[in-house]
Order: sequence, then structure tokens, then C-alpha cells
Amino acid sequence: MAERNALALGIIARKSLFCLFTIASILFIFSWFFVLRSTGRPRFIDHSLLPNSKVPSLINNGGSGTQQSQNEVEPRNENRSVLADNEEEEEGEESSSGNSHGVTCQTSNKVAPLKVYMYDLSPEFHFGLLGWEPKGNGVWPDLRNKVPDYPGGLNLQHSIEYWLTLDLLASELPNPPNARSVIIVRNTSEADIIFVPFFSSLSYNRYSKANPHQRKSNNKLLQEKLVRYLTAQKEWKRSGGRDHVIVAHHPNSMLDARMKLWPATFILADFGRYPPNIANVDKDVIAPYKHVIRTFVNDSSDFDSRPTLLYFQGAIYRKDGGFVRQELFYLLKDEKDVHFAFGSVQKDGIHKATQGMHSSKFCLNIAGDTPSSNRLFDAIASHCVPVIISDDIELPYEDVLDYSEFCIFVRTRDALKEKFLINLVKSFGKEEWTRMWKKLQEVERFYEFQYPSKEGDAVQMIWQAVARKVPAIRMKIHKSRRFSRSLDRKEREFGSVPSPKNLW
Repeated sequence: MAERNALALGIIARKSLFCLFTIASILFIFSWFFVLRSTGRPRFIDHSLLPNSKVPSLINNGGSGTQQSQNEVEPRNENRSVLADNEEEEEGEESSSGNSHGVTCQTSNKVAPLKVYMYDLSPEFHFGLLGWEPKGNGVWPDLRNKVPDYPGGLNLQHSIEYWLTLDLLASELPNPPNARSVIIVRNTSEADIIFVPFFSSLSYNRYSKANPHQRKSNNKLLQEKLVRYLTAQKEWKRSGGRDHVIVAHHPNSMLDARMKLWPATFILADFGRYPPNIANVDKDVIAPYKHVIRTFVNDSSDFDSRPTLLYFQGAIYRKDGGFVRQELFYLLKDEKDVHFAFGSVQKDGIHKATQGMHSSKFCLNIAGDTPSSNRLFDAIASHCVPVIISDDIELPYEDVLDYSEFCIFVRTRDALKEKFLINLVKSFGKEEWTRMWKKLQEVERFYEFQYPSKEGDAVQMIWQAVARKVPAIRMKIHKSRRFSRSLDRKEREFGSVPSPKNLW
């Protein structure tokens, strides 16, 4: 009897364990199902709940059937450099135009331009640096009559603030240019960002040396004036400067003011001379140099008609990370079909460099005093495949543009190995080089500065890069206001407010 009861109890126990195991397995499977659903791509997003959801954006998106952004490279094959698109599709609301290289710009009627408030700074900060003199009480030139000229030569490579300011002023003309990623607003409450029209690179290039009778250079005096002006404005105080945009493209521009105006979004060439807490890729925008090499118009060259394998002409002995130029010079100077020589803008240097790059298959872009160099953009304009040797370089629009489709990247430690670089470029055959050469022609317009600005050129691309920073800027401003009500009440009730550092 006892044995029978024990047997029955064993059967019941096994059945209970089996039931518990089954239930646990079912719960486990269901839990994974819900986890996978929660981490999957959202199918429905109510963009009406997002503030200013119509800000122009170029978002990497591998999906199909999507609304196109303002500037897009429409893929023809898997390896195409793609400026990806937004997530919604609305048929019948897009207009498109293309060029002979297959790049398609699509502009949706739903996309609103970036709204910019621009300070009416004194001409001494902008066009006055070009010798322009205002008439009456105005501070801006009348672009319908004459556009003030910017000095040529190497000054042009950092002229970004000039082109952006012209584009903002053009948005107010009776018949503004068709390319419109940005418009001026006259009320700061309507603005996405606040633009500071200081020609900082020109100020450094022309006025950074003090006169014999001056204690400080005009460049330093202008920076001091700018800091006093901005920090006194209610717009700066309201946001702590976070929604302000300042162009400081020359690596040495704004050397004094940058440490005081760091909450603003900077438009820079690179971060080589900035501490990471002052400028970084999350907060700021990288803009291209304006190339000084002549654009290769109607380029009918091919792999066989470009006799030079690898080209570099420029300063060889540089400071900081530029030591690699000297090392590479000794490694490559005797290699066949390699041009590696000193060069400058003097003695027809730009014309010679233009001829050299237009007749070369690959062009070296090596770190100099800072990680970036104008040679990258000269190479793109020349349809000469860039070979980038700069470990810390940051590139314009890289959140929406895949540079590996038309550039070759080489780590510095590898480039300095015997025969490594020359063997690498020789390993690229005609077919692969031709594919990259074609892509250079597709993307070259993204690096063209001009007035009036055109769809998809450098000016429009920079404004769109700024627009992609707007949500993060707003979040920082909103978070900074979390305790504003309690602080105001405490001040009214007790007459003093604790330090903000004690609140976090």
C-alpha cells in the first residue's frame, strides 16, 4: 500500500514539474516576443507631436517607400553614396531634378526651411572687414546693386561665414533664389537658431597682427566686443547661448572668444585646436573648405589618361600631426609615377596644382598642423580619388554621406610602413577606380560655394547640417529650464537662490 502511494505521489510530482516547465517555456517565449517587438523599428510615428518636425533633415534610413529629403543621391546600385531620406511618404507632393551624373534632388513641399534670426551687428564685424561702407544707418549691403567681393587666394578657403551670410540676406530679396534651406525671421521666438554674422576667419587672416601703436590687434578687440555684445543680449541669457551659431572655420579664428562662447554651435573645419569640452562632433558642425583648385568641368579623362599615380604638392614640414608629411616624402619621393613636392600659391602654384591634380589618379590628403586640409576638397573638385591619412579627421555631412565610397582611408601607422602606401594604391584596378571617379562627380556639388546658392551646394548642405542639430539644442535648453519655476519661487519667498551646481 505504501509503495502504491509513493508511486502515485511520484507520478503527480513529475506531472507538476512537467506543467511548470511547460508554463515557464510559454512565458519565456512570449517575453522574447514582446522584447523583440519593443526593440523593432516603430511602424507609426505621429510627427505632429514633435516640435518643428518639418525641419530639413537627411536621416540614414535603409527602408524603402520613403519621403525624400531636400538633397538626396538616388541609389543606382548597392555601393552608391547615399544621402538618405525621411520616413514618411506622401505621393504627388515632391518635385525632383537631376543632373547628368544621376544625382537626384528631391524637395518636398512639406519640408520647412530652417528659421534663422540674425543679429544686425555693426559692419565692422562683417562686410566692413571687406572695405564695404554702409550708407545711412544701414548695416547690410544691398545685394541687388553689388555684392562685396571677398579677397582671393588662400583667404577663400575659410570664407564660409561670407557665403552663409549672403544666403541669409538673399532670403529677404523680392525674388529670392530657388534653393531655400533657410529663411530669416525677425522675431526670435520664431527662430530655430540665432546666427552671429562675424567674419572671424577674415578677421584673423587680415587683422591678427597688432600695429606698433596698439596693445592688442583689431582681431582681439573685435572678439572682446563680440563677447560683451552677445552675453548682454536677452536671447543669449534665455538659452545660455545654446541656440546661437558662430562660424570659426579658420583653426586660429576666435582663439580668445571661443572659451567664453563655447555653449554656442560652432561651424568649424576640424577640432584640432579645440578642447573636447569646447567643441565636439555632437555639438558642432564641420563644414568643407572652399576649394582653390579649379573645378574639372566636362571631365572626359579616364584611368589611362591620368599618367600620375599619386599626387601631393604643398608644405612638407608641418607641426603637430603634420610630421607624417615629412616621413612620407622620404618614402615616396623616388617612386615611379609619384609626384610628391613642396608647393605654395606663389609663382603660379594654384595653376600648377590644378594641372597636376587633374592628371592624377589618386591625391594625398595628409594631416598638417590640424587634422583637416583643403587638399581633400581640391581633390574632389579634380575628380582625383582622395587618399586620406589623418587619424583624427572629421568630415562634413558624414552623418548622411559615406566617404568610403569615393575616398581611401589609411591609418598613419600603416602609411609609414615601407611600400605599404604605394602597393595599396597600385592594387586599385581600372574598374574600381572608375567607380570612385564617377562618385566624385556625383558628390562634387556638395562642396561648391557660390552666390546665389543652388540646390544641394555647400551652403545648403551646411544649413541642413545645422538643422539636424536643432532637436539636440532644444533638448539642452529644455533640460536647463527644469528647475526654473522652483528657483523663481524660492527667490521670491526667501530672497536668495542656491548655486545651480548644488542642484544637480
